[in-house]
Amino acid sequence: MADTDNGDSHAAPAEPQARHIVYCGAKKCEEWLEKSHPQLYETLYSDETIAANLSTLSVAARERAAKDAAKKEAKAAQAETREHEKKAASKILIRRVERNKRKFVTVISGLEAHGLDNKKVAKGLGKKFATGSSVTKATGAAAATGTNEEITVQGDVSEEVMEWLLENYGDVPEDNFELVEDKKKKSGAAAGAPGAAA
Repeated sequence: MADTDNGDSHAAPAEPQARHIVYCGAKKCEEWLEKSHPQLYETLYSDETIAANLSTLSVAARERAAKDAAKKEAKAAQAETREHEKKAASKILIRRVERNKRKFVTVISGLEAHGLDNKKVAKGLGKKFATGSSVTKATGAAAATGTNEEITVQGDVSEEVMEWLLENYGDVPEDNFELVEDKKKKSGAAAGAPGAAA
């Protein structure tokens, strides 16, 4: 390696410059940027900036850019419509489940599809009904609907739970609630089936 001397062999290396990088925090980056960083948004999306960038493009490139923008907008609108339809079709199941003789629990599932936090709702239900309330892994009917978690509330409070959810989370339509009663299945011997030993 050759050692070059430009006359100043003791010059300090240039200090590295820190960069401030802003990451988009939402699906719709442009809207998020406008709310969160208005100065940066104005720099990137002002009419002058857009006009200057467009003027450097050829006619064909402008047409491609316009088509791409229209496609992206259509995809975003389609995704939003699908999400809205999925939400509208998602049911919140409130099941009255018999545990043993005249003892019941109320199991709620399907809240995540409507953007509700199971732990927060479980805590609110526990306070409201002054009873035990927990979040568990979904099983049976709830798991079949694609729900990951369900809330179990001690006691037969299914109708009261529905009323409480409607009062506190009014953006979920009443039509999306379904009250179900799960009865404990009795075994043949326990039900006094013929031929059972006495």
